[in-house]
Amino acid sequence: MGTTTRRRRPELAAFLRSRRARVTPADVGMPPGLRRRTPGLRREEVAQLSGVGVTWYTWLEQGRPINASAQVLDAVARTLRLDPPEREHLYRLAEVPFEPAAEGLTRRVDPAVQGIIDALDPLLAVVYNSRYDVLATNPAYRDLFMVPETLRIGVPNVLWTLFTVPEETCPVVHRDGELPVMVATLRSAYGRHVGEPAWEEYIRGLSAASPYFAELWASGEVTPPGPRVKTFRHGAVGEMRMTSQSLSIDGMPECRIVVYTPADEEARAKVALLREQRQRLWPPTDEEAAEIIRR
Repeated sequence: MGTTTRRRRPELAAFLRSRRARVTPADVGMPPGLRRRTPGLRREEVAQLSGVGVTWYTWLEQGRPINASAQVLDAVARTLRLDPPEREHLYRLAEVPFEPAAEGLTRRVDPAVQGIIDALDPLLAVVYNSRYDVLATNPAYRDLFMVPETLRIGVPNVLWTLFTVPEETCPVVHRDGELPVMVATLRSAYGRHVGEPAWEEYIRGLSAASPYFAELWASGEVTPPGPRVKTFRHGAVGEMRMTSQSLSIDGMPECRIVVYTPADEEARAKVALLREQRQRLWPPTDEEAAEIIRR
């Protein structure tokens, strides 16, 4: 047994005992019984409800070096009424690859998160999930990206927009350098969702809509999200260099706030100009933008 396993097994044992102690027989439709010395379920009750052997579950809770399948861990998680973060924690401690629940991508943001990105204005900020769906934006982001050419696409997804908008109106200047990185980032997330209908339909649809996407997807490149300097264009102010930085969000798995900051003084001045002209340029109102994102 490796050092990591030796350290995780006692944690696994303690975690299972603590979760078992908080579930009462009434919670799972069982009579309370007599002479219970400790709160919660007994080990044999957890085993019975989970459809596993009492000896096997006892060894698991004792931290012995036994193997557990995802199916068995799911059964135990249901019996112990684990929420999604606890289920993931159980998998990690048992050293079993964790798979999020199917179709589990977040599609809405908490008002507090919206408040954070709004407060970042004049910095451009947006909330993406791992499929690059646009979940929330602030006014500065809309100044640059929600222009007639991109709004006509009608799909609140960054990759769908960038691969289907005409190249001459694409807001990303160096497409051949930037789009392969974004597709490789998408593929790194796709590994957690292989076989899920929504993801498979998304990949098939975008591949059919864009031969360039299909070519990049077939390359198999994988990379995690990371900071980059990108050049964008806007019809009113021209090109501007921006630095992107991704920030994770507690309670929103596979989602991130992406903040774009001007990479030089010229870009800073152009962002300020867009802000000053906000009412005279195309960007929609907050209500219109929210409706676009809800589509």
